[in-house]
Amino acid sequence: MRLDRFICKSTALSRQEARAVIMQSRVVVNGSTDVHEAFQVHENNHITLDGKPLKPRPSRYLMLHKPAGFVSSNVDGRYPSLFKNIDIPDTDNLHIAGRLDRDTTGLVLITDDGRWSFEITSPDTHCEKTYRVTLRDSIREDAVQQLEQGMEIQGMKNRTRPAKVEILTPKEVLLTITEGKYHQVKRMFGATGNKVVALHRQKIGALNLDIKVGDWRYLTSEEVCLFQTNNQMELS
Repeated sequence: MRLDRFICKSTALSRQEARAVIMQSRVVVNGSTDVHEAFQVHENNHITLDGKPLKPRPSRYLMLHKPAGFVSSNVDGRYPSLFKNIDIPDTDNLHIAGRLDRDTTGLVLITDDGRWSFEITSPDTHCEKTYRVTLRDSIREDAVQQLEQGMEIQGMKNRTRPAKVEILTPKEVLLTITEGKYHQVKRMFGATGNKVVALHRQKIGALNLDIKVGDWRYLTSEEVCLFQTNNQMELS
């Protein structure tokens, strides 16, 4: 975790105030003030502010059912931020573990635990994401084979990883992938000559979306552990 984020998570200071106390050499990490705002720290480091040890608050883990028309951002722009649906303090310290496009609906996981979200978003962890995909045209058998074998997509350096395809109706499928490149699902079906007309993420790993559109809830400790490695749990 960045040092400025660690301070925000351990005090009532804003990000700007945290950076100020670091610059003033009031923060000591393992006996040294030779640190900067982006300095990476961990829970087992000894960190003090004005001589007082800092201990971060417990991390927060949320599930949200994203409606269409909201952007996966902490900041409102042309379209509203999905964080407008979350009525808790300090949402600026939260981030999304796997963004969704503005027109895509479904399961979004939100946290202030960077290592936890890495387990979800890194292709190296092979965390599965399942989408309900509504198509313009009926899916062809050869398209299913392309998706399941991995395919080349214009603008992507490597082939996509093999996907899992479950046909619900001729124009509706469940697609499960273990990576999440820019507009990947839409681009995969586009490469087969089809078009995605609606996209909904309903599952991440073993976690299913179980709340109404626009609602959110905290994850249980058991659900949080679904995305924690043994190493993470030892450090938490």
